[in-house]
Amino acid sequence: MALNVKVAISSDFLTAFAVLPRQIQGKVTEFINKFRNNPQSPGINYEKLKNGSDNKICSVRIDNTYRGIVVRQAETGVYLLLWVDHHDDAYAWAKNKKCEVNPKTGAIQVYDLISAPAVSPEAEAFMLFAEVSDTEMIELGLPEEQLSFVRSIKDTEDFYNKESSFSKDVFESLSWVAEGFPVAEVIEMIAAEKEKREVTDSLADALDSPETLNSFVIVEGEDELRRIMAEPLEKWRVFLHPTQRKIVNRTYSGSARVLGGAGTGKTVVAMHRAKHLASELKVKERILFTTFTANLASDIKENLRKTCTLEEIRKIEVINLDAWVAQFLREHGYSAEIVYSEGLHNLWEDAVSMNDLDSEFPVSFYEEEWNRVVIAQEALTLNKYVKAKRNGRGTRLDRKKRIQIWNVFESYQNLMKERKIRDINTAMYECRLLAAKTPAESRYKHIIVDEGQDLSANAFRLLRTIAGEEHADDIFIVGDAHQRIYKNKAALSKCGINIRGRSSILRINYRTTEEIRKAAFALLNGISFDDLDDSMDNDDRCQSLTHGPMPSILSFKTANEEFDAVLAEIKSLTASGVAIKNICVVARTNKLLEDYITQFTCNGIRSFKIKRSKSDDRSLDGIRIATMHRVKGLEFQYVFIVAANNRIIPLASAIDHTDAISEQESITAEKCLLYVALTRAQNGAYISGYGQMSEFVV
Repeated sequence: MALNVKVAISSDFLTAFAVLPRQIQGKVTEFINKFRNNPQSPGINYEKLKNGSDNKICSVRIDNTYRGIVVRQAETGVYLLLWVDHHDDAYAWAKNKKCEVNPKTGAIQVYDLISAPAVSPEAEAFMLFAEVSDTEMIELGLPEEQLSFVRSIKDTEDFYNKESSFSKDVFESLSWVAEGFPVAEVIEMIAAEKEKREVTDSLADALDSPETLNSFVIVEGEDELRRIMAEPLEKWRVFLHPTQRKIVNRTYSGSARVLGGAGTGKTVVAMHRAKHLASELKVKERILFTTFTANLASDIKENLRKTCTLEEIRKIEVINLDAWVAQFLREHGYSAEIVYSEGLHNLWEDAVSMNDLDSEFPVSFYEEEWNRVVIAQEALTLNKYVKAKRNGRGTRLDRKKRIQIWNVFESYQNLMKERKIRDINTAMYECRLLAAKTPAESRYKHIIVDEGQDLSANAFRLLRTIAGEEHADDIFIVGDAHQRIYKNKAALSKCGINIRGRSSILRINYRTTEEIRKAAFALLNGISFDDLDDSMDNDDRCQSLTHGPMPSILSFKTANEEFDAVLAEIKSLTASGVAIKNICVVARTNKLLEDYITQFTCNGIRSFKIKRSKSDDRSLDGIRIATMHRVKGLEFQYVFIVAANNRIIPLASAIDHTDAISEQESITAEKCLLYVALTRAQNGAYISGYGQMSEFVV
């Protein structure tokens, strides 16, 4: 076989492969391996398509019944696997297909040649793309041969129904225009994302372009092939949008930040970034991949195992930051235990009771003041605390009042030392002091942070310290303030992390339908969100490329009526072919989940509760059950958010009534939590409740 032969598999091929009978899938995988080794072998029986639109497109025999559709450009040594199906269906799919390199974008495009019905000039003025000129269409990447076809599209519904006729890149570009974005703005956005390169009609040259690699993967070895074919629908492991690929492969002179709404692929980018950096590490160099919650770290670790080679995964340490801190302190002889929740509340009660203060402030005030002002700014002396800024704190304090309050903080610190316990922010501060003394060679070469919006200022200062002095690709952070469901908030620049000039935004939602995305964002109308630094996140250019029904909002008189309706809808979905493991029931509290598990069990339905610190094992059958916090980072075809009742969403006990600002912040966090839960749904979402419904959904 010639050395310059390239064999690539298209995203569409994997889609078609995924629905084949398992026995046929095995035959297809064996064929691909043989084809990959030598596509010029006499044993590959190429047949031209009768009345086909492109003589480069042929069929190949899988067995007596199934055929593959391939592109063969012998002069450049390129072979593309486009589709696989029952022979009649395979030929029908391929009949009108054409495969060319777009002269404007340099991408390999597979599209339909369709004879569009004649449209009168009068009627054309009312068509969907009437305001877009032919020149602009070409700039958007549309092949000239599809111009008349596009001119015949009536409305957005007609356009989305014809998605399969377009190449992936063109459909995306036209989707922006179809959703009302100015065409000049879309062209500018595409140009900003595109790499400048010479365009030829060679498929071999085009296979190297990021635009092509959004839809095609070149398979280099048998192990890689079998990993891809084992889970063909997990396309995030194989295909990256040009914007994502640009971010993943770029060399940054320092730290970098990536923003994007739910479902835009931030975690995917972070994982591919880890893989890319790991492939370039020297012996003994390591990457720290961290996030806020243990469960998300567990999910990421599992997915990296599917994505990386064994050598790459050995160089990546995946751990949530709290666990890393506890581990680091233990290794350095630290005997204190990190305590959360009730244990700390009791400590604060004791610290307050030790001082003769009036009951002007509740105990929660002191805990918040400590976390949001004192330890956040490392104002660990009276003098520093008196001068500390209290932006975002609703209660005004004069100097005299601060001095009185400081007595509580002193008592709190003394009690922590006496009882050998620490809150996590104090532990991070002490950890940072220790980390600063460790040798530079023992630190991580790169640090990757997922869900950066959930980390505190203490956390980011610690990461800055363990990364060492600023260097190329030192810290890579992805996040979205719209998904901030914990109380932490930090400005990167104030933590020693400079991302100026090294920021990116992801705009395509790959998970949810546009209808679900819009409904989720509507929950957050009127709320301002930061960009994880000193500015606001005001860029609302985001959209989904899939469409479906609006989320259903269902109200019932009683909890039993709600359960019966949810159960009936779940049975309807499974009867239509939806696997029950692809359905998740989400509730605000664990108690509500336990009630649902009991009722599902009584009705003969197996349920699988997704627990903290454990990944969701999709090999286990059963409907998924999760809290709104635990479902973060996951996705399902259908999501049922249950018990969306007054005082449950928002949860009454989660609202901080210390002052007006604290109250509004906790209400916003509850809205963000509902936003997160809703955006886990890919195809359909349901929000149900009984009695008085939540103020968020009425």
